Amino acid sequence: MLPNSKQVVRTSVLSSQWRFLWKSVPASLYFNSEDDLNSDEEENIIAYAASVNRELHYWRSCEKIKSFRVFPHSYEFIEHGVDLWVHFAVNIGKVEEFTLKFYFFESVDFAYKFPEFAYTNTVLRNLVLGCCRLRPSGNVKWSNLVSLSIGDTGMTEGVMEKILSGCPNLECLELDKVIGIHRLDIRSVKLRKLIVTIYDRECGVDDQDYCLEIHAPHIRHLELRGLCCDEIHFQLRDVASLVTAVLSLNVHFVDLEENLEKECRYLQELLHRVANVKNLELGPWCLEYLSILEFKGWPVPLSSWRFLKLNSALEQYDYPGICSFLSSSSGLKTLVIDWRHPKPRKLLSKYTNEDERRRRFETHSFNCSLPHLKTFKFINFYGKPSENKCVHPLIKCLCKNATALKKFGIACEFRGRDVFWNYVVRRGKELVIVSTVLHESLGN
Repeated sequence: MLPNSKQVVRTSVLSSQWRFLWKSVPASLYFNSEDDLNSDEEENIIAYAASVNRELHYWRSCEKIKSFRVFPHSYEFIEHGVDLWVHFAVNIGKVEEFTLKFYFFESVDFAYKFPEFAYTNTVLRNLVLGCCRLRPSGNVKWSNLVSLSIGDTGMTEGVMEKILSGCPNLECLELDKVIGIHRLDIRSVKLRKLIVTIYDRECGVDDQDYCLEIHAPHIRHLELRGLCCDEIHFQLRDVASLVTAVLSLNVHFVDLEENLEKECRYLQELLHRVANVKNLELGPWCLEYLSILEFKGWPVPLSSWRFLKLNSALEQYDYPGICSFLSSSSGLKTLVIDWRHPKPRKLLSKYTNEDERRRRFETHSFNCSLPHLKTFKFINFYGKPSENKCVHPLIKCLCKNATALKKFGIACEFRGRDVFWNYVVRRGKELVIVSTVLHESLGN
């Protein structure tokens, strides 16, 4: 494909040197069993393991392998091969970023046992383990580890304590459906980011009332995620240094009045614990319960929020709840509402009647000032704004009460002529409403 013979000669000279040069080039290795193999057939699993082993044989002389990621379907039939991959990552390849995640997860009892020799390493910086049993018999020594993600497994509090004490430079910890820990105690001043995804009973949990207490006085960024059942939840005990909180929870509970009251109190407690953070992000479940709390007359405590993001496709009767929520946030500077998270609303219709909801919507007045709000955005809006009965009242409310507002944007996905404002800027499929024209269209 080269245009002249001189370049071919030069390339030939270069390729003759390549067998020496490539060993010092940082490389990334990626193996995914789902790319070419269909399922859990024994011959496919063994063939996948053989292909990985063959590649690692060629790469064993490389001086620098930056990342090594492997996603086998299961360790069944190939456990010894998986041990070799771990050995290559921690001892031979001197890998900085290692990922080992299994697709097949039946229960924690069938997770791959992480080998003892892998608990000592001075090179790893990022480690991601999925469906791996961690049972170190001695101390953990991951002295250079900065980021650790553990998922789909069981673990005792003693093992968690060993891991944290063996990672003196850890800055980010993610626990994704890890069972067996009732108290998470983080005292390191370097560990600043914590992401926890709660599990549901489909993960093989026997606890009838499971509560994960989080004690992390130095954590700056906290994310709580997952699908919780009636009695499975978080409790924030000590998060005094928290700056950013993301509450992306969803709760599935039976249709009983006492459960509704309990979950409302649970949301109140969570909001109370994060009242002093600067940045807050809420998921659809939180927004739905905010509307219920507003209908019950529950006042939102004063907060220090400067940035607020609401991940929910708002509906008509969300308006009073959002207004009540904003009334406690007089210091708010940025408000973002992301429509990319649609969720059917059933709770409000179960516990209130249509006439009551309509009356609250029509008579609700928002008089609180937002003197510091400078930026407001709707993003990923879909459909006709004119048909959404929450959008226009909320925009008018913000334009009236946010006296310092400088940036106002609405990004829409649309079909045909779904947008009811006249002046827009086209950016691919996205429409950005110009703030000055938007203010004029609202008569402000």
